[in-house]
Amino acid sequence: MENGISHRIVHMWLVMIILIFSGTVVLASFRLTDTFLDITSASRQNNELQKAARELMNASDYLTEQVQRFTVSGDEIFMDRYFTEAFESKRREEATAKMSVNDRTDAALAHLQEAMDNSVKLMDTEYYAMRLVIEAGDIKGYPEVLAGVGLSSEDAALSPEEKMKLATEMVHDENYYEQKDKIRDAMQESLDEVERLSKDIEETELASLKGEIRMVRGAIIIQALLIFFLIWLTTRLAINPVLNAVEQIKADCPIPETGSNEFRYLANAYNKMYEKNKSSLESLNYKASHDELTGAYNRAGYDLLLKTIDLNTTYMMLFDVDNFKTINDTYGHETGDKVLKKIVEVLKRVFRDDDCICRIGGDEFVVFMVHSGNLKRRLIESKIGQINSDLANTDDGLPPISISVGIMNGKEAADAKDLYEMTDAAMYESKKNGKGTYTFHS
Repeated sequence: MENGISHRIVHMWLVMIILIFSGTVVLASFRLTDTFLDITSASRQNNELQKAARELMNASDYLTEQVQRFTVSGDEIFMDRYFTEAFESKRREEATAKMSVNDRTDAALAHLQEAMDNSVKLMDTEYYAMRLVIEAGDIKGYPEVLAGVGLSSEDAALSPEEKMKLATEMVHDENYYEQKDKIRDAMQESLDEVERLSKDIEETELASLKGEIRMVRGAIIIQALLIFFLIWLTTRLAINPVLNAVEQIKADCPIPETGSNEFRYLANAYNKMYEKNKSSLESLNYKASHDELTGAYNRAGYDLLLKTIDLNTTYMMLFDVDNFKTINDTYGHETGDKVLKKIVEVLKRVFRDDDCICRIGGDEFVVFMVHSGNLKRRLIESKIGQINSDLANTDDGLPPISISVGIMNGKEAADAKDLYEMTDAAMYESKKNGKGTYTFHS
């Protein structure tokens, strides 16, 4: 690992693994949904089957109620209701049909069919009782199905009152209710079978659901661990080395060659450039690169700085002394030279040691504020205010002066030439605005 881990390869593998686990989670979520829907469907089906079983009993009880009322009162409306339920509503047949749609309900269906058969068998007794009432009351309009019911000779010879009494007894006696109990028992067995079937299905689906949940939980935990590991690895191999490198660049020092293989390569390339640039700067003869009067960089030094500094993180400031010719004419060139030296001294006090101060003309100065890509505008404004304040101070016996400044962020310029021209234009804008002012190029 002398050359560092390849961040690209590790990152690629981790992303692929995370995508696989993400796909597993998504797939499992669909399976969870299907399982939940199966449980919901089974519960709904159970309710429907239970409802169907109870519906058969309700229909049987309804028929019993109508035939009993008919035998007691002889009112034809109860007979009509009876046959409306038996031949039109057909709730018993519908209950059996609902139970028949699922192969797993065969056992429940068998018991329900038994209840249905007993209910149909009981109808023979009910038909006979209604025939007795029809004969007793001499009712003419009755369903055709009752026309085929023949009374025994003994029952036919009974008086109307006796026929009514016999009909009532037939649908109220112990034998009749024994038949009703058989219907209820068969129906209850059908309900029990539906309940057992529903419980088996629910237990099976719940077991499957629990397994799916465990799988999803495990996949999510592994995915979360992989994501945290990816974040930790990226921080260790890339982010921390980059942040450290930024601090080293700001301090004008070489970058430590740590972190991922890719970053080490970049750091090594930067360090070579750094050493080369540092060697180039140190090889300059001080007199060749500095102004003899003020100690600031001269034009040659200015040109070299333009080739070496990073314009994207540099502000260029162009200073012009207002009415400098008048100072020379009024106070003499010796005083003028002192004023120029004072300007450089003030600039060195206000700006950082890393910043580069250049005298590129008689009364024109340039300051490069390096490593200042995110510098706030208010800071520059305060520095210019301090400079003009110090230059206006006459405690040193020199006349008060002011400067006009043009300011340009290097990252907004296409190249060094473009940077100077736009900064110069901003400076002349300050001149037009009354001198002693500053202008940011925009």
